[in-house]
Amino acid sequence: MQKRFRLSREEDFKRVRQTGKSYAHPLVVLVTKANGSKDHIRVGVTAGKTTGTAVHRNRAKRLLREAMRLLIPNIASGYDFILIARPALVTSTLEDTRSALINLFQRANLLDNIPVNES
Repeated sequence: MQKRFRLSREEDFKRVRQTGKSYAHPLVVLVTKANGSKDHIRVGVTAGKTTGTAVHRNRAKRLLREAMRLLIPNIASGYDFILIARPALVTSTLEDTRSALINLFQRANLLDNIPVNES
């Protein structure tokens, strides 16, 4: 995922977490908040210690970033997102992660159309 799509400041993470709407899935939690800009989205990825060791947390974050990279063109702009990894994500595949994100974005009504499988 390119840097321009990343949510990185602590204040932004706090704002989205405190005032955003969350959607849960067994693999990942999605928190959304409108950012006031109609032309871009920003995504923050996090994995807590309940996800596992540092190796597991880093794998979970890599999976989420790659799955998001494939979905960004199909997501409605003007939002900030936080993706929170759950422990089950560590053992899942990229396709499982991608389908979990598609499910969450559809539930949030933020997916323009279902993307075709890209590899």
